[in-house]
Amino acid sequence: MPKSLPSHASVVVIGGGIMGCSTLYHLAKMGVSDAILLERNKLTSGTTWHSAAQVRALRHSRNLTRMIQYSVDLYSQLEQETGQNVGWIQKGSLSIATTPDRLTHVKRQESLAHAYGIDATSISAAEAKERWPLMNTDDVLGAVWSPDDGRVSPSDVCAALIKGAKNRGAKVFENTGVTGILTKNGKITGVETSQGTVMCDAVAICAGLWSREVAGMAKAEAPLQPCEHFYLLTKPIDGITGNMPTLSDHDSHLYIRDDSGGLLVGCFEPMGKAIDPAILDESFEFGLLAEDWDHFEPMMMNALHRLPALETAEVKMLLNGPESFTPDGTFMLGEASETKGLFYGCGMNSVGMASGGGAGMNLAHCIVHGHTAYDLGETDAKRFAPVYNRIEHLMARAPEILGTHYEIAYPGRQLKTARDLKRLPLDAQYRKAGAVMTQTYGWERPQYFGASNPPAMTFGKPDWFENVKLEVMAAHEKAAIFDASPFGKIEVQGPDAEAFLQYVCAGNMGKAPGSVMYTAILNSRGTYESDITAQRIAPDHYRLFVGTNAIKRDLSWFTRHSEGYDVTLTDSTEDYAVLGLMGPEAARIARDVGAPELNDIGYFKVGPAHIAGKHVRAMRMSYVGEAGWEITCKTENVGVIYDALTKAGATPAGLFAQTSMRVEKGFCAMGHELDSDTTPIEARMDGMCKKTIDYIGKTAVDQRREEGAKARVITLVLEDETAVPLGHEPIYLNGDIIGHTTTTAFGYRIGKPIALGYVHIDQPDGIAVELDIAREMYKGRLMVGPAFDPKGERMRKAQR
Repeated sequence: MPKSLPSHASVVVIGGGIMGCSTLYHLAKMGVSDAILLERNKLTSGTTWHSAAQVRALRHSRNLTRMIQYSVDLYSQLEQETGQNVGWIQKGSLSIATTPDRLTHVKRQESLAHAYGIDATSISAAEAKERWPLMNTDDVLGAVWSPDDGRVSPSDVCAALIKGAKNRGAKVFENTGVTGILTKNGKITGVETSQGTVMCDAVAICAGLWSREVAGMAKAEAPLQPCEHFYLLTKPIDGITGNMPTLSDHDSHLYIRDDSGGLLVGCFEPMGKAIDPAILDESFEFGLLAEDWDHFEPMMMNALHRLPALETAEVKMLLNGPESFTPDGTFMLGEASETKGLFYGCGMNSVGMASGGGAGMNLAHCIVHGHTAYDLGETDAKRFAPVYNRIEHLMARAPEILGTHYEIAYPGRQLKTARDLKRLPLDAQYRKAGAVMTQTYGWERPQYFGASNPPAMTFGKPDWFENVKLEVMAAHEKAAIFDASPFGKIEVQGPDAEAFLQYVCAGNMGKAPGSVMYTAILNSRGTYESDITAQRIAPDHYRLFVGTNAIKRDLSWFTRHSEGYDVTLTDSTEDYAVLGLMGPEAARIARDVGAPELNDIGYFKVGPAHIAGKHVRAMRMSYVGEAGWEITCKTENVGVIYDALTKAGATPAGLFAQTSMRVEKGFCAMGHELDSDTTPIEARMDGMCKKTIDYIGKTAVDQRREEGAKARVITLVLEDETAVPLGHEPIYLNGDIIGHTTTTAFGYRIGKPIALGYVHIDQPDGIAVELDIAREMYKGRLMVGPAFDPKGERMRKAQR
């Protein structure tokens, strides 16, 4: 190892586990030859060394799956590149089902695998036993076999990555603890260590269990929490010869594989055990926690049922090693919102070895190029509200997240811990109306109303089907209220407000005060960073409305691009409430509540009024395809306004109704149809980015327009009214996969299940296709444009 720290390094990687080693390797491979890695103790001494090291490719999204496929490719070729054996064993994985819903779940996984190009096949219980003879299959209903999955030796993989990094000039410093992170004007400038100070341009926090603490040195937030994680190791037993596939018995919360002729039996129990961070101090090197047989006993009973040979096996140890978990079960990757040049690669949620190769590549790509190699918005650390970083919330949430690893992925499933962190101003009224809540960015938001019991978890027709139908029909036939208060709000003020927004927005932001604009926010590649609605209140004042969980991300984006413009940006999210009043009776209700002037506001215009004597600003637009306004008011006034609207005949509607109506209208949404892999050309929103003046992404969009789209968004209407698509299902044409769904719903106004999605064929309008839902094929037809009111006449109709 080098003896002394350099005075400067382009990038400092903090942490010598799989994420740190992979990030350093890929930085060096991308030409950052002066990058260094700092490890407080020894490489892999945190959690990496005791990882069970399963590498299973399939994940819930295309790009997370793609990322692990990269890991598989990387691990399989590292030995050839470096001469270091990584212990890559590719014996496949077997996922069994012992309940009907689990069988549906694994068949949905098989469908996803086909959509993502992964080899996966449904097999019978008898075939599963052939692959795992020691398994009791009396209660097994079926299984899915994935032959390309495998496992590695964690320490050997890290050794190979470090060797590859050093061969390209990178350096590693063990026994070098970080004591401080230096910043100036919101940018990284250096790192203080136990061995001296290194000035640098960027820092990558890959410190595993300690990443939250390290981020705090830069006054940044990295919400993660360590929990105990258990696996049992036995001495050799009869029946295990050579290597076997990984066996997943998720109904029993277990994963199982051979280990040195014996068994490794690990679990993700329904509720884990959080660890006091103070226990994991700087002396915790290659450390383990105390065995806890009482806690493990229910899992042991499940294991004895599945593997009768365990009854006579001799136990080596019950390993209890800490792992870190985030508030939503997905890791953090990318640049922090608080500090430019501060990057995260942490909170791996026990999938560090599987994800590490691809995640390290993407983190290095982000540092070098300013963005990940492909869209990984679901891992963006800016997705977490500050409230999630509180230790009491992390201690409550992380044990539940550990348990969700093996839960059945039911639609509408909700977490139970760390709830009610942020309540809407109308929370009491909504709960009185029987609202079932979901949590977004800490906010509790109504999914639907009129519930007398918690919703049952099912893959079939949901028990809230009729509740949501009533809400949709209220908006379609009378009037409904949709609460958009949690949407982020950013005030853009100053003499350069128009010039600034013309540069950062693809749409024309130069319209007169009183105008409303919907616009894409693009990056230099011409793909989506966000989409927003903006009100021009005055020549020097705009109010931007951004997604609920996008406020930190979008405010950071705008702030970093405002340099050189005389503007101020202010987060006003909690100052204002927003109610969408939608439906054919909205005009009558406006008159009844003392605001007839609302009916004079033109489409995509905004104007002032008073409802029940309270000042509001209403914009005439619709996210649900019915005529109405989104009404903004001071938060303290929304209760009076809501009471007036409901007394005049409007009824509350939730997110499920809104999604159903959005999909019927073919409106795209960030994180579903829109992401950083997609341009407005693919999203069929070319017409909204044709202004002649320059804006971020204009050159790339113009080029894509000339080249043509790689895929385009479509609407898919299914024939079978009983079909229940959930999203990400593959779309087939003549036996070939041509695309996939993104957002799905039941379209109550058209009376059919409906989806938005992308297909890779020309002229898809009217084409008959099939949709694979848990390996059952459902007939449908593609449409270009909305399935409901394609000309938009209802929402543009003059209000009277």
